[in-house]
Amino acid sequence: MNPKDIPHTPHNHHHHDDKSALDNLRVSKVFFPIIIGIGVIIWMMSRQLDIQELSKLNLSNHTLFWLFLAILMYVTRHLFYAWRLRIMSDHAFSWPKAIELIIIWEFSSSVSPTSVGGAGVAFFLLSQEKLSGAKTISVVLYSMVIDTVFFVLYMPLLYIFLGPIMIRPGMHVFSDIDGYGITFLTVLFFMMAYGALFFYGLFINPRSIKRLLIILSRWPILKRFREDLRSTAYDIVTTSVSIKNKPISFHLWSFGATTGAWITRFFAINCLIVALVSGISPAVYDHLIILARGMAMHTITAFSPTPGAAGVAEFLFGGFYSDYIPVGIAVLIALVWRLISYYSYLLAGAIIIPVWFRQVQKRKRLEKAEIVNPD
Repeated sequence: MNPKDIPHTPHNHHHHDDKSALDNLRVSKVFFPIIIGIGVIIWMMSRQLDIQELSKLNLSNHTLFWLFLAILMYVTRHLFYAWRLRIMSDHAFSWPKAIELIIIWEFSSSVSPTSVGGAGVAFFLLSQEKLSGAKTISVVLYSMVIDTVFFVLYMPLLYIFLGPIMIRPGMHVFSDIDGYGITFLTVLFFMMAYGALFFYGLFINPRSIKRLLIILSRWPILKRFREDLRSTAYDIVTTSVSIKNKPISFHLWSFGATTGAWITRFFAINCLIVALVSGISPAVYDHLIILARGMAMHTITAFSPTPGAAGVAEFLFGGFYSDYIPVGIAVLIALVWRLISYYSYLLAGAIIIPVWFRQVQKRKRLEKAEIVNPD
């Protein structure tokens, strides 16, 4: 979830939000990102794919084991997110329901530009599941804050430990910084400012943040975000009340689940590199660099204009790991990575969303019938 996930919340423009959330859940929306992503892959394969490098690939037990591990990382990540949803909603959802909702949430993020994210859909989803307005707001806002806290905490730690090489190959000292490094630091700074603002708003002084957001909403330059800023201003106060009353264990478990979800997501790339690059056996230090590069790449693609960073992630992938992956097979590994991490959610969402819609409609019809015939 991204720093720009300033959410749409159900206040006076409730129907507008439901409509835009429903638009984001249209299964037909999978085609555009697939076309972009596959288009970029085909174009890159025509330029970079090296048949000699490909011939080194053999489906040994070693390769299959690490491929299986990469898939397992994504399954584990999904379970961490479902667990976090259960913690944050005070166990309002069963495990199967939480797993289903995370698939729909991830699907909506996959078909929205990464700079927009899936927060609007998350509100809609949880409100359809009979979660109270206040709890829905606190789950989505706190998810965003805690995701940001993860990056703001771990990125500087990795940077201190590994140095600029964590951003991309060839960056040995800070003066080597290039466009990618500047983008990375800009986004990280934005995340820090955003995280600090929301942390202050949720835990220290929600009313001052509410006033600030309402003042910002009056700026002509922010006219198109006016409704969102105002509703977020009120949401922060609502969320603050419920979050402040939580025991410390609630925050620790929430952060633990968040850390687990992000680490497994990035470690899947480590598994793919060990599986598909012949003769590589990274040391712990190398594994940390590969992990940190995944985080750096995610940070840089956080403002991608394409749905789910389709095309952008595939294009950047090889460059971020050029010291570990031969250029001839980088595009192939990028394709396998996106199949596991991205296209799988497009497919799962396309299967699950129609079923979920039918369940919601059926429940609403039954509720209407009960109101009409209470006996």
